[in-house]
Amino acid sequence: MTFGIGIKVREGVVALADTQIVLGSEKVSKQKLAALYHADDSLFAMTSGLRSVRDKTLAYLSERLRNRIEPIDRLHQVVNMFGEELRRVREDGVSLARSNISFNTHAIIGGCFGHDASPQLYYVYPEGNWIESAADSPYFIIGRTSYGKPILDRLLRYDTPLRSAVALALLAFDATRASVTDVDCPIDVAVVAEGNRHATFHRFTQSEISQVTDWWTRMLTDALTVIPMEWANVLFKN
Repeated sequence: MTFGIGIKVREGVVALADTQIVLGSEKVSKQKLAALYHADDSLFAMTSGLRSVRDKTLAYLSERLRNRIEPIDRLHQVVNMFGEELRRVREDGVSLARSNISFNTHAIIGGCFGHDASPQLYYVYPEGNWIESAADSPYFIIGRTSYGKPILDRLLRYDTPLRSAVALALLAFDATRASVTDVDCPIDVAVVAEGNRHATFHRFTQSEISQVTDWWTRMLTDALTVIPMEWANVLFKN
């Protein structure tokens, strides 16, 4: 399975994806957060679903971006291209259906091109259509979607600082990893800050993030010891 999250706040865009793939009894690490380039601009794309569909779609899209002479000035143009290539790859749908495999690729794409007012974030459905993030819906999750939502719904706002958005993406990943066996480190993270047209990418290992995740566990444990419980006294009367 997969955990991928994209967050857009006022100060920019954050993306985080795990790298674990479970194949039967084997676990391998594969990149799920891809960097794409056109002219002087860069963007990120991450997907959930069949690896073969992901690789084929990104290969087609990368080729189009390399060969395109006319400049691209808005990120949604690239998102449209991704959708077109995803629909093109649906040519594999018939053969997949014969093997009882569903065509289930979802994607999150982010970046900032010359005429974009700010860094942008999009969610692409398996049919190739898409939606854009908004101030009242500042994040998208693909893959294992349920475990990281509570902390995001409670704490994430459009005016959350970009550094705090990175922290929340990590904590949403950590909550997911704690509950499932098919999501794990290393993680790939990308950031596009307001005023920047280039995405910054970095891979973090378990040892690099353990100080934060261990600290978070201690904070939750300590909070549990001081949580107000007077409301429950009636339950403990003899």
